[in-house]
Amino acid sequence: MSILSLFVVIPAVMLLGLWLAKNLNQVRGVMVAGASCLLALSVWLTIYFVQQRAAGNTAEMLLTYSTPWFPALNIAYSVGVDGISVVMLLLSSIIVFTGTFASWQLKPMTKEYFLWFTLLSTGVYGFFICTDMFTMFMFYEVALIPMYLLIGVWGSGHKEYSAMKLTLMLMGGSALLILGILGIYYFSGATTMNVQEIAAMHNIPVEVQKVFFPFIFIGFGVLGALFPFHTWSPDGHASAPTAVSMLHAGVLMKLGGYGCFRVAMYLLPEAAQELAWVFLILTTCSVVYGALSACVQTDLKYINAYSSVSHCGLVLFALLMMTQTSCTGAILQMLSHGLMTALFFALIGMIYGRAHTRDVRYLGGLMKIMPFLACGYVIAGLANLGLPGFSGFIAEMTIFVGSFENADTFHRTCTILACTSIVVTAVYILRVVGKILYQKVDYPHCDTVVLTDATWDERVAVMCLIACVAGLGCFPLLFSNVISDGVAPILGNIFMF
Repeated sequence: MSILSLFVVIPAVMLLGLWLAKNLNQVRGVMVAGASCLLALSVWLTIYFVQQRAAGNTAEMLLTYSTPWFPALNIAYSVGVDGISVVMLLLSSIIVFTGTFASWQLKPMTKEYFLWFTLLSTGVYGFFICTDMFTMFMFYEVALIPMYLLIGVWGSGHKEYSAMKLTLMLMGGSALLILGILGIYYFSGATTMNVQEIAAMHNIPVEVQKVFFPFIFIGFGVLGALFPFHTWSPDGHASAPTAVSMLHAGVLMKLGGYGCFRVAMYLLPEAAQELAWVFLILTTCSVVYGALSACVQTDLKYINAYSSVSHCGLVLFALLMMTQTSCTGAILQMLSHGLMTALFFALIGMIYGRAHTRDVRYLGGLMKIMPFLACGYVIAGLANLGLPGFSGFIAEMTIFVGSFENADTFHRTCTILACTSIVVTAVYILRVVGKILYQKVDYPHCDTVVLTDATWDERVAVMCLIACVAGLGCFPLLFSNVISDGVAPILGNIFMF
């Protein structure tokens, strides 16, 4: 069995440990131990992948393993990783680790909360390691279902409405996905659901590809906040507890972009080329609309949620540009945005836990009252608007440079429109930073005595995320070369025709 299976086994052991835990300290111990093991495993996997690349191992997938699971339908438990899935596993481990500390003080029903949180994490890890379409879909569903309870039980505001809206819209996307997966399987004539093997066959008629490409792309695109199917995202983020928002925006939404690239574009390459212009228009709308919507929000979570719509739109936008540079930038954006938005939601949750409001009209002067959290928010904001030295600058510049490599008028017009989001992002970030950190405190119910600064567990989460955002911004080649190795075979398959 491949060592990759540990990404599913460890969370399963964590679930058992949480079930047997008798008190809060045992629950916390199980979570920290399990999250630390997963983080260590993902770091080792990244180093191993870099070493294999340096040694000249050019295999498309490493650490592959496959065993029949449901032979009657040719379903197998197949795993393997390339440069894209390696960085996604690393991102997931970082968010799970920091999310554990961000939820350190969560009450009530802490044990039950972490059980569902770990189950969600299991689905995410399983999705990124699997190479069998049906098994990927199974883990995809495992990642989605816990969101309903995590928001509906432990959320805030209109949590029941938000949880139901999120679940119904994502389940609608799942219905499209299963139709697309079955269409690919039956019309390819394959005796397997392995993504690599189906891609190598090249025997799905182009007319069939055009039918099923929208099913797959929209199905995954709903989770990736594709316009106009993004409306579940702001409400879900606003109502979710802190760590769930971190994992949801930081990792779960990345399943959408990953699936669009790995399944829709890889297995239906001719349709991807012919229909890309339709979805480019939609993703350009996502980028611009998300940024403009963030400008008029007054709730900190809604601001970051609409910002996520814009930045996740950039991921799909760059993938549809289909150049080596733009697609590498898309994966870098997935990694960068995952870290930045997790940092944002962690800080917003910590501020809300003290001030009991997220309304920027009633917050101010936090730099004096809680300087650590205020400084963290400034850093997150600067990274989000693309300040050089942070991950956002590297990812967005790679996307725009790669997109502009397409010399035709349509692609360059879309690129110019998408670039306007940089200016709009700077507007809403600087406005919020200036308002809540430096202006006078005018919220009448805030007692400055209870507005304390971050506790030790909160500082661990914030410092880890800041280090990752700065590390990716200062040393981008550590990841861009790894990602390029994963992007190249998929683009090679697309442009074979």
